[in-house]
Amino acid sequence: MRDYQQRYTLATGKRVPVEADVLDGLFDRIANGDVLPPRGQQAVDLGLTAHSLNDPQENPAVYDYYHWILANYFAPEQIKEVSAKLIGMAFTCANIFATDLPQPMTLNPWQITAMTRFPLATDRAVIVENNGVFAWLLQLHPDWPLINQSGNDFNAAYVALMQSLESRSVRFTYLGDLDSRGIQMADHLFELLTATSIDTFTALQSPANVVRWLMLAGKTDTQRTRQLTVQNPVFQKEMNSINLLGKFVEQEQLIQTYETLIIDWLKQ
Repeated sequence: MRDYQQRYTLATGKRVPVEADVLDGLFDRIANGDVLPPRGQQAVDLGLTAHSLNDPQENPAVYDYYHWILANYFAPEQIKEVSAKLIGMAFTCANIFATDLPQPMTLNPWQITAMTRFPLATDRAVIVENNGVFAWLLQLHPDWPLINQSGNDFNAAYVALMQSLESRSVRFTYLGDLDSRGIQMADHLFELLTATSIDTFTALQSPANVVRWLMLAGKTDTQRTRQLTVQNPVFQKEMNSINLLGKFVEQEQLIQTYETLIIDWLKQ
């Protein structure tokens, strides 16, 4: 039994989770001073679901063990990870505007009007649903034009700036979780846009790719694959695939696939 596991068992009187060995590999990386991706990505890389290290209801035994070790084995300054805690009240993006300010940048509602006239650095951008995936892709590719969609936070300032960028001929494509709510969020965002074609919006997350990813990497969950209402026929196809297969895929599982697809799309 590893030292992490012994200390946990002796201090708490609890058994370690069955996933303790893979978690111990993560703890070794912390001890070595490695810079880790956001916690959702850490969890998926270990074979867990994305919320396992952040949500005590997802996998209570893993959550308890993980947080006990962080709190009792490491000093706070030893834990080096890319944060997914982005300011989400308005608009967070990277490499969209022609500025030498450090990226990413978060714009508040009072800046939106001025930014509708601010010079642009790109004519295309990838919208990423998940905060952590946005942050990790930017860490891996600091020059990519990315927009953080922040889950379902479709506030007025965000929508206004997206529509303004469209009017200036910026092309959007989208990547999000492949579960029922993820598809519904993608559908809702597309309905708010005014000049982006569905072919461009789903150039990366196409119905064919969705089926392929569900087959290759899908996890089973009846709640996350239930049928929800969407408006666009393309998203209805994707919703049907998720519901019929009874499988979902989280964005964190597709990082390497995303890298290849985005590189090709940005070259077009």
